[in-house]
Amino acid sequence: MDYTITYYSETVQADIMNLPDTLAARYIVLTRRIAALGPNLGEPHTKAFGEGLFELRLKGAEGIARVFFCTLVGRRVVMLHSFIKKTDKTPPRERWIAEARMKEVKHENP
Repeated sequence: MDYTITYYSETVQADIMNLPDTLAARYIVLTRRIAALGPNLGEPHTKAFGEGLFELRLKGAEGIARVFFCTLVGRRVVMLHSFIKKTDKTPPRERWIAEARMKEVKHENP
């Protein structure tokens, strides 16, 4: 049984789909894998942060991007937040946004 991938909002989906070409292509490849195999693909593709929060790690000719997502009961994956990475470490603000959205999604879908 495959996993279902949804988005926190239409804006999040548009932001992801508007990533530079090689990053968007990598996103599509990895989300197909997630749909087939589950959310924890392991590094270098995904990184688990605990409590169901994961980071999808995209690397391409145009740079590096990250997409935070969470898992819900019933084999559901929700894409929460994306950003283009410009520093070595993930800025705390980016993770904070993802964590706040995850809490909201999990509260709505107990």
